[in-house]
Amino acid sequence: MSDDVKGPGTDRTDRTDRTDRAALRADCANCFGLCCVALTLTRSADFAINKDAGKPCRNLQDDFRCGIHTELRAQGFPGCTVYDCFGAGQKVSAETYGGQDWRRAPRTAQQMFQVFPVMRQLHELLWYLTEALTLEPARSLHGEIRRSLDETERLTHLPADAFTDLDVAGYREDVAALLLRTSELVRASVAGRKKRDHRGADLIGARLKRADLQGADLRGAYLIAADLKGADLRLADVIGADFRDADLSGADLTGSLFLTQAQLNAARGDAATKLPPSLSHPRHWDR
Repeated sequence: MSDDVKGPGTDRTDRTDRTDRAALRADCANCFGLCCVALTLTRSADFAINKDAGKPCRNLQDDFRCGIHTELRAQGFPGCTVYDCFGAGQKVSAETYGGQDWRRAPRTAQQMFQVFPVMRQLHELLWYLTEALTLEPARSLHGEIRRSLDETERLTHLPADAFTDLDVAGYREDVAALLLRTSELVRASVAGRKKRDHRGADLIGARLKRADLQGADLRGAYLIAADLKGADLRLADVIGADFRDADLSGADLTGSLFLTQAQLNAARGDAATKLPPSLSHPRHWDR
């Protein structure tokens, strides 16, 4: 569902990062449109319709492609452009169910739609853990991170029936604790970082133009419609931060910790916004 993106955020390349995350990027051509069926849609500023979980979106075509993909925002579906399955869709479609889709095998449908959101959570953890392994200041934790990465990967290969009993919420908590320790080690070198603790803060509409947020803890912060033009977000931990309609024009997010493409797709920005090499400028930033 995510917006098409173009070009790397900077001229730098990180071959290892790109290789490791290749399977963690949505490949809609090899998915059975699971996000368009399994999820609930509520009529709002994000979605033009109400849709129950398990019911195909009216825009889903017979080939499992979206009929209005290039016009999602204009047609009232901006929420679709900021959703990212982290590659869970193709994993469930091609591996867990061996290419057997829910239309040709209706008996698999209910279970498949339950497995997908669990797989999506596991793949999101894989994204964060893969990044954590690249962070040199957290080298002392790399052994734990690698073991957690391997275990998470193992869980993604479980048979469909096993997902029912998986306590994914509890597992996420364990991984989150490890990621927090990683974040603290990386941000430890930033002077004054303790004065920038905004974890879970309500910063909706905040005026943070050119703010020094280097090394800040913004985990789970609400930055909806915040003015972050020209802000310094280098080494800021933004895991779970809500950037919907935040203005990141000219902001520096190089080295931001645990930033995702979905967060960028939800925000506004411009060509001057600096991004980590693994992420890209959303196309709508040019409009």
